[in-house]
Amino acid sequence: MKNLKQLGIICFLFIGGSLMAQNGSTMVGGAEMYPSKNIVENASKSEVHTTLVAAVKAADLVATLQSEGPFTVFAPTNAAFEKLPAGTVESLLQPENKEKLQAVLTYHVIAGDYSASEVVAAIKKGDGKASFETVNGAMLYAMMEDGKVKLQDAQGNVATVTTADVNQSNGVIHVIDSVLLPGN
Repeated sequence: MKNLKQLGIICFLFIGGSLMAQNGSTMVGGAEMYPSKNIVENASKSEVHTTLVAAVKAADLVATLQSEGPFTVFAPTNAAFEKLPAGTVESLLQPENKEKLQAVLTYHVIAGDYSASEVVAAIKKGDGKASFETVNGAMLYAMMEDGKVKLQDAQGNVATVTTADVNQSNGVIHVIDSVLLPGN
């Protein structure tokens, strides 16, 4: 999967809270997330994905998000983006900042399909800390705290996984409560 980075395959998703629907799909942001559909097909139905849709369009990533994958996406919610300093999201969506936006988006993605139990197993194997190379090439760190998976970015910011294992046809989504940022 190393060629994933070389091919520029990138994906990202923002998802809100979730519930299990009767048919086995997961409800996220008021919409069903069907495991048989890809990230774009599912995200386009959810009202809480406005930041995702804008970012994907601005970064020209729609086709990539529809590709085969598999991807593991650590997905900040729209509320997570609201925690960023005022004007950050608007700035990233500007055409002149497309590369910065792509860097942020790809920092939330690792190649492969890692379930929550596999992430936890990696943390245990690493004596409390696991490292993952993201699609953008930078490292992302995972650890457990109070029974929850936490992710630490290159700048020391920490996000908590709030919803795990939202399965898609091209990977898995784990919802997080903060945006992760790659190093400078």
